[in-house]
Amino acid sequence: MARDVVSAKLDIIFKKIFTENEDMLQEFLADILDIPYDDIQDIIVAKQELTPETIDGKFSRLDLNLKVADKLINVEIQLKGDNDYRDRTLFYWAKLYTSELKSGETYGQLKKTICINIINFNMFDRSDYHTEIVTSIKDTGEVFSDKFSIHFFELKKVGKKVNPNNRRELWMQFLNADSEEDFEVLKQTNVPIMNKAVNVIYDLSEDTRIREMARIREKALHDEASALANAKSEGKAEGRAEERNALIEKMRKRGMSEDEIKEFFAD
Repeated sequence: MARDVVSAKLDIIFKKIFTENEDMLQEFLADILDIPYDDIQDIIVAKQELTPETIDGKFSRLDLNLKVADKLINVEIQLKGDNDYRDRTLFYWAKLYTSELKSGETYGQLKKTICINIINFNMFDRSDYHTEIVTSIKDTGEVFSDKFSIHFFELKKVGKKVNPNNRRELWMQFLNADSEEDFEVLKQTNVPIMNKAVNVIYDLSEDTRIREMARIREKALHDEASALANAKSEGKAEGRAEERNALIEKMRKRGMSEDEIKEFFAD
């Protein structure tokens, strides 16, 4: 009988995998950005939120906010489509780009900032699953600045055919996998880091508490999406808040900590 496995693209599982396995995070970044592994000499997982500029401003939730050598990198998993997603990505990039410039420092000290968006919906009218956005001069195509880079990985465009030599695609297939059969196909590539990644998923799947967290998170995402759709169509924002509060109370009764509850409802 096939085992019940958790999904690596579920945000709380994604964070757990890559914050608790730095070697995997290093290979993941090197492979999907197509940079040498040894160029990533230092990884610091920074705070998970960028604070608002005003007391009533929005918090900008980041899945993984990293310092990698001389670069700032944000990695985000987004399962649901959002009409404002492009603007939101630009906002995150801009906030991250300016976040470390200290008083008295020159603009030249601003670091290259890379946003990696792994999305479970289609955004661009092209067949390739990977799109990189850069800044360039309209008439000549000359790069305006090499400090701007936004990557989109559209999971629904990733093929099923496994190529052991395409490490970037292997990672996308790992995130897309939703059955033991899918993970076993990846193990059969005999790529060491893929074997480790699959074993990490299997270990997490054996943990009943992790499975319950994943189940509740998936339900929370579904409930939030449904409540938001209803609120938009019916103008019942208060009803959505009541549904959210009721779910939070259920989670507390199940022994979930306040930090875990906050993570479940993260954007």
